[in-house]
Order: sequence, then structure tokens, then C-alpha cells
Amino acid sequence: MQRRVRTGYGAGALAVLLAASGCGGDPAPAGPAPVPAKPVAAASPAPSAPGSPSTPAQDAVPDAAWAKWGLKPLTKAPAPPADRPIKLTRSGPVPVFSEVPTSDRVVFITIDDGAEKDPKFVEMLTELKVPITMFLTKDIVKNDYAYFKPLQALGNSVQNHTVSHPVMSKLPAAQQKSQICDDQAALTEQYGTAPYLFRPPYGDGADTPALNTAVQECGPRAVVLWRESMQIHDMQYQAADKKLKNGDIILAHFRGPSELKGETMTRMFGELLSRIQEQGFAVARLDDYVAKPAG
Repeated sequence: MQRRVRTGYGAGALAVLLAASGCGGDPAPAGPAPVPAKPVAAASPAPSAPGSPSTPAQDAVPDAAWAKWGLKPLTKAPAPPADRPIKLTRSGPVPVFSEVPTSDRVVFITIDDGAEKDPKFVEMLTELKVPITMFLTKDIVKNDYAYFKPLQALGNSVQNHTVSHPVMSKLPAAQQKSQICDDQAALTEQYGTAPYLFRPPYGDGADTPALNTAVQECGPRAVVLWRESMQIHDMQYQAADKKLKNGDIILAHFRGPSELKGETMTRMFGELLSRIQEQGFAVARLDDYVAKPAG
């Protein structure tokens, strides 16, 4: 049975999620178990943003490129599905999802915040063509917006992760809206396309009406959580069997040696790719599995 996208506002699913968060800090406690979700209404897919290829290009990566980074080649990702399983609408409550319902043996890598701006990581992604989705925080990236533009040019979309990375449920509704809307405006101006996905810091407040309303009013059309989080050499899993599943979304961060106990971001990312490769998964582009509203 495939896992479904949820649109309900229960927060119980966050209990394990917050414990596995790599964002640091002390998030708010989880609440009661969530109400079963209703399916998300269908919408026509919108054209891809400029610079966002719709077909993975990992088949063009020579073995020598993988070897340069101490890696074995990843399994080639399948062609993007014609019928994208996550379907977003232009209005109404936004869905909350931490995985994509798919039979494809793929996972999705998301990278948050933007603190570490290692040029070697840009080189790594340019050579390996591994797709990622970036959830950027304005106050963390504003000292060097330009760093992320080569990554965006590779087809990696920029998404919303608030202005200052607060625990959202501790803020009044107006401040939640300001955190999301101000980040939305800054990222749209800097990167030329409006984020359509939002990730709350620590995953906090994801299923609350206040945050859902703020997301709706600021422009994103979904809240994206995660199933696994990458630490330094290994992943933390929510599933008891500690295994990846089809469609899992993985959380990582733009972090460097000071946060990774001396390791570089490229080493951490290489370890992440190794864990994915060992379990026989490919890395797909999240945008290719999400049908954005037309218009």
C-alpha cells in the first residue's frame, strides 16, 4: 500500500520527525495523532522553471567522475512520470508530505538553510549531476545569494525555509506569515522564480491551521517534511527497520567542518550518496514528481 499525502492538521506524526531533525535547537512538543488525509485535488502540471531539466542526466556521468569523489555510480533514475503523483492546487489548504507515493525505486534529497557555501560542493554537483532541492533561509544566505545560483542553474530549485529559522509554533500568526512571506519575496527576487514549496524549521507546526494559512497567503502550495535526515556519516531513520522506502524525502543541510566535526560538506554528501547506493536506490528530482497548479 502506498503512503498518501496528507492535508489534515494533526501533529502527532511530528514526534519522531522532530527527534530526527538535523536543524538543531529544541522544537515544540508534538500533539495528538493526525486525522486521515483526503487526497489532494488534481491540477494540470505547469511547465518547468528555466534551467530545470525534466530528465535526469546521471547516465552521462562517467565512472571516473564518481571515482574522483570516492563513490560508486548511482543507479540511473527512471524517466519522470507522465502523471505526477503529488498534485497541487491554486487555492485552499496546502498538503503536507514527507514522501512521494511512487512505485519507482527513487528517493529525493533536500538540503536546508544555506550556512555552508563550499565551492567544492558546487563542483561536486556539477560533475555528478545529482538532483537536490534547496530550502533556503534568508538571514543565512543573504551574505552570498550568488553561491546558490550555479546550483540552481543545474536544475535544482530554490524553496522557502523562513527568514530567520524560528520555531514557528511559538510565533503568533502574523509573525509566522512575515517569516514565510519575507523569505518568499527575497528568494523570488534573487533567483527569478517563486518558491512553491515550504519547509518549517525543525518540521515544527507543519500540521497547524495557523502555519497552513500563512503558507497559503504567502504563495507556496505545499509543506514538505522528510523521512530520513543525514548526519555526518549515516542517516537517522523514522522507520523502525532503518531502511529507505520508495519515494522517501531525505533531509540534509549546507554545513561545514565546524558543524560536522571536521568533515567537509562534500564528504558528508558523499556518505549520503553511499548510503543510497548501498540500498539500491536512485536519486530523482522532486520537482519531476510534483504537478504545480497551472497559471
